[in-house]
Amino acid sequence: MQDLLCMNNDFPPRAHCLVRWYGIREFVVISPSANSDAVISESKCNLLLSSISISLGNTGCQVPLFVQIQQKWRRMYVGECQGPGVRTDFEMVHLRKVPNQYNHLSGLLDVFKSKISCPLTHLPPINISIRFTYILQDWQQYSWPQQPPDFDTLLSGEVGGVEFGKLPFGACEDPISELHLSTTWPQLSEGIVVDNDVYSDLDPVQAPHWSVRVRKAENPQCLLGDFLHEFFKLCCRKESTEEILGRSSLEDDGKENNEISHALSKLTEPTTVPIPKLSVSNMVHSARKRMRRRRRVEESPLSNEVLNSILLYLFPDAADKHIDAVEAKQTLNTDHEDYRLYNQFKSSPADSLTYKLALCLCLVNFYHGGVKGVAHLWQEFVLEMRYRWENNILITGLAGGPPDLRCCLLHQKLQMLNCCIDRKKARDDGKRSNSTNSGLTSGTTERKVSNSENGKVTQGVWGSEDRKEKGEVAQGKSWDSWSDSEDEFFECLSDTEELKENVQDRGKDGTPKDDKEGSGCDTHQQKAEGRLYQHAKLTLLHTGEPLYIPVTQEPAPMTEDLLEEQSEVLAKLGTSAEGAHLRARMQSACLLSDMESFKAANPGCCLEDFVRWYSPRDYVEEVFGNDGKAVTRGELSARMKIPGNMWVEAWETAKPSPARRQRRLFDDTREAEKVLHYLAVQKPADLTQHLLPCIIHAAILKVKEEEFVENIASVRKEIQQIVSHASKLLRHPNSDYKKLEEIINEIMAVETVIARARSLKAKFGIGKCEEQDDKEELEKFVISLLEEPEVTVIGAGRGPAGRIIHKLFVNAQRAAVMTPLDDEPGKLGSAEERKPNLASNSEFPSPAGREVILRAVVSRPAPYSRPLPQRMFCVLMKDDFRLAGAFAADTSFF
Repeated sequence: MQDLLCMNNDFPPRAHCLVRWYGIREFVVISPSANSDAVISESKCNLLLSSISISLGNTGCQVPLFVQIQQKWRRMYVGECQGPGVRTDFEMVHLRKVPNQYNHLSGLLDVFKSKISCPLTHLPPINISIRFTYILQDWQQYSWPQQPPDFDTLLSGEVGGVEFGKLPFGACEDPISELHLSTTWPQLSEGIVVDNDVYSDLDPVQAPHWSVRVRKAENPQCLLGDFLHEFFKLCCRKESTEEILGRSSLEDDGKENNEISHALSKLTEPTTVPIPKLSVSNMVHSARKRMRRRRRVEESPLSNEVLNSILLYLFPDAADKHIDAVEAKQTLNTDHEDYRLYNQFKSSPADSLTYKLALCLCLVNFYHGGVKGVAHLWQEFVLEMRYRWENNILITGLAGGPPDLRCCLLHQKLQMLNCCIDRKKARDDGKRSNSTNSGLTSGTTERKVSNSENGKVTQGVWGSEDRKEKGEVAQGKSWDSWSDSEDEFFECLSDTEELKENVQDRGKDGTPKDDKEGSGCDTHQQKAEGRLYQHAKLTLLHTGEPLYIPVTQEPAPMTEDLLEEQSEVLAKLGTSAEGAHLRARMQSACLLSDMESFKAANPGCCLEDFVRWYSPRDYVEEVFGNDGKAVTRGELSARMKIPGNMWVEAWETAKPSPARRQRRLFDDTREAEKVLHYLAVQKPADLTQHLLPCIIHAAILKVKEEEFVENIASVRKEIQQIVSHASKLLRHPNSDYKKLEEIINEIMAVETVIARARSLKAKFGIGKCEEQDDKEELEKFVISLLEEPEVTVIGAGRGPAGRIIHKLFVNAQRAAVMTPLDDEPGKLGSAEERKPNLASNSEFPSPAGREVILRAVVSRPAPYSRPLPQRMFCVLMKDDFRLAGAFAADTSFF
């Protein structure tokens, strides 16, 4: 009874239809399970109603009970509610067309009065609540602010390659389709307002309450979302790059194919043909020329102009050879949390080559032939990597040092290739400088080189000679065999460098340093080699000579897949004693190399000297008092004295050998070829899986950037949830496709919300608003429209938002009759213009819907019955007319 009379629940923004029609908050609905079981016959309806009435009487339930009748789309309900001495009947009328006599308030009042059939001569006052809803669909005078990208300009040489690093953003169509304005008169009496078929007092401008809701376009086309979805689709492609581009472009006669495929073998085989003509880079570039010559221009997915723009964007040092790799990087704030997102996503830094490559591939996939364009660009990228490796050109856009395991595997592979190029470049530069400075000793050099095969001394030769001179025979397998295989091809330094080092090792007076510093037989027999600098404090324990820091080999960098392979090999050795011994030897290749370098730099040294430099915590020093003097004694730690300790065994096996003569721990030639092969066999689907974290990373950064401009709290919170969701998912190498698609859909939803905010801000002219207070109020109003189903307009038609909405409707009405109007939203005008507009209703279109609630407290069915609430809800629309009445009657005094 209280709900029927309460006005707080009138016209709820989001509720069940029965709540809207009757105002009740608790009820039970009985409805057919399927559309085919609709209750249509009148006898069946009466049977159900009588059953309900009996069940309510037997149980004493005071909750309203409804039965859905007729077809479901009609939403027809009849019901009953029983209380102590009271029964309320819920009835309904539904028609397609509004009868003319009931198309206004006067006719509805007549229906209500006749229905309650009050026996009193003086009818109690009837309370009236009215709401008119107006729909604005015509936004022609304010075009959608999102302009479509100019593809011709974007992909031509005029703009340049910088545009390839930007993801598009925004909706291609207006994401706001309609604006619904509801003008409400919450409490009227019958004698105050006149509304009949001749005249009406209900002017929407004068309504005391305005509320607005927006109808959002379903799944509007958004540029960023389209880019992500199209790129994501590549994960399902199975074709290889060769199959996509066609084998005909790569076919050639057998001789040329043989030259390309066996280029490395031709480098090592004896031949009379000059070596430069058979280098891998020359063969690859000749193959590229043949491919371009065979492939017609119209068959290429990417034109030369677009391809050159992309390659210039990826490799800015190609335009100017003097640009350093560090200078070519973008200026980004590396301390900002957005820059560090790649740690969470396992992608790559926002200024890296991998990140730029992902953006370019995404753009090419969307604009240039899809997967064919991706395959073409990737092929050119791999050829560029081969060219840089062959010509010792460092790859720009990659951080120095070993591969960063926090990044995606593709980024690690490129970093590994850069490490190989760096090592090879340093080695070649050292050879070049040594050959330039060795003119005085050329005669001796030629004689020594002639004694070796092909002018080079391999690592195995040096090791065998040293063993023969010292008469050492290692028991079991030698330690140097664990660092690499025996049949590898190495580029060792020639004797020219040795002579140069001998000259450098001499003092200013021309005598060898060993003669000055050495003491003891071993010191005179072995000269020091491979010294970096002298240690500031330490001296050798046995000889008292200064301890020199040796030049050591850097440990081999490894990517995560190589680490996994190594861990699998070590795990397969088992837990036996022999397996543990083999495992320790395999892991100690770097330790053995450092020991050999230390022995070469410090003749006469012992294991204690090495431990004091290499692992100071394993050398324990104690101070003893002797005749009033402090004496310091040191010894190896307990773990170094364990029988069978690997350090002791490695020290006994290590030979004095400088780093330049040792077998390389990191074979850059082999590792570079492995990386290049890995890149060449990548399919577009594999490539997409590698780069998808980078694309999601870029999309989130783009969304964050756009949200910062709009400042939407709900979007900011949603972005944080997306970041948390993505960081958990992308850490795994084989992510679930469905979950990845969910992340993309979440990003699309955020993009849509931001596009809606921009659309509303443009329509309400926030950027053109002159007064700061009005602008802030409008911004809050727009944000509320995005987050709430219905928003109350402060000040109704007289507030800032109300005046703009009024002008929007006036402009739409005048546009309908081709009458121009210069007023723009946001320009609120002078004080006189802000006065209430008392114009006629022609400024607004006909209301799309009219809702009327009639209430009264009447004694039914007899004059002496208790006064009980009566309520009728009326909906008048173009193609819908509905009356929903709740009529209470006294069952005790009737």
